[in-house]
Amino acid sequence: MEQRCFSSPYTDYNQLVSTSFNSKGQLTSDFIHCLNNKIKELLQLMENGLKSADPGDCTAYTGWAGIALLYLHLSDVYGDPSLLQKAQDYVSRSLRCLTKRDFTFLCGDAGPFAVGAAVYQKLGCSKEAEDCVRSLLQMHPSVLKLDSQLPDELLYGRMGYLYALLFVNRQFGEEKIPSSYIQQVCNTVLDSGERLAGRRNLTSQSPLMYEWYREYYVGPAHGLAGIYYFLMQPECNVSREKLQSLVRPSVEYVSHLKFPSGNFPPCIGDRRDVLVHWCHGASGVIYMLIQAYKVFGEQQYLTDAVQCAEVSWQRGLLKKGYGLCHGSAGNAYSFLALYNFTQDMKYLYRACKFAEWCMDYGEHGCRTPDTPFSLFEGMAGTIYFLADLLEPSKAKFPAFEI
Repeated sequence: MEQRCFSSPYTDYNQLVSTSFNSKGQLTSDFIHCLNNKIKELLQLMENGLKSADPGDCTAYTGWAGIALLYLHLSDVYGDPSLLQKAQDYVSRSLRCLTKRDFTFLCGDAGPFAVGAAVYQKLGCSKEAEDCVRSLLQMHPSVLKLDSQLPDELLYGRMGYLYALLFVNRQFGEEKIPSSYIQQVCNTVLDSGERLAGRRNLTSQSPLMYEWYREYYVGPAHGLAGIYYFLMQPECNVSREKLQSLVRPSVEYVSHLKFPSGNFPPCIGDRRDVLVHWCHGASGVIYMLIQAYKVFGEQQYLTDAVQCAEVSWQRGLLKKGYGLCHGSAGNAYSFLALYNFTQDMKYLYRACKFAEWCMDYGEHGCRTPDTPFSLFEGMAGTIYFLADLLEPSKAKFPAFEI
């Protein structure tokens, strides 16, 4: 555990000494100034670093679509047309080097198409936006094939495609993607989960089960928590009967995997209480738990979510770096998720402290990521988080949180 995270230099929340925001949760002008200066500084470093990035990586996870998504977000935050133009430049680069094989938002072609649709729509380029939406929907029949080798998880599977559909509708502010398309993907995922649970004789424990590379992953990136988080979203229109009979007992099964510490294992059967990332561990499972509390009203889910936030606070300043997938910025989003649900200032305070840590980027001796300037592993993701913190009530984990 000591090898994976730094000992936190911060005391916990005390309303008498907090200086980053006022009693209404509004950030102070000094803290906003610090955030803006650091965002500007890191953007310059990122742009210089991207000159040596892989020219053929189209993805949102480590490639050009992720940088386009960052600039799309920054254009929303600052209202600067030049930032939207930057988003167009990067999404165009992404659309020129598609994978031609993967369907998801983060690691496939759905990401470039979805981000492209949003960028072009905001620029008033309706033809280009429609072309992106059309290309996105052309993947739909392949995603629905139950007997294909397509998994159901977020990074490489059906939920990654589903997120792209939901993203487009959110960006357009209307039902650009018909709800029937979204429901069909969810029904396929439910059928797939029932099939696997039945084949592995797991139905009595969990009526739904999903695997990736022959492991039952727990976290949102490759596993159960991410799948159940989406199935419980109102936009997915899963019937109340299926929510109660299939999703709820499956969520309950995941919640019982919790370690005494409050953390969660990366895979079912793994008893090592070591990973505290968005992709594996409490910092990612918290989203499923909050959503389960919203849908089912069971107090234990909220209690478990609060415990997840404690784990993130104690073990979330990671030696792996400052990124989203497995870094300190990604862990900070767990506080923002709980703050926006509970309005408890403690969680806003903790997010601000993690932001202070991230603003000392590169000064802690963290490992350098494989793609050091990318959205999910590197600097772009940290910038995204710092910009999100400018309006905490609107903050959402990118390419995941609805």
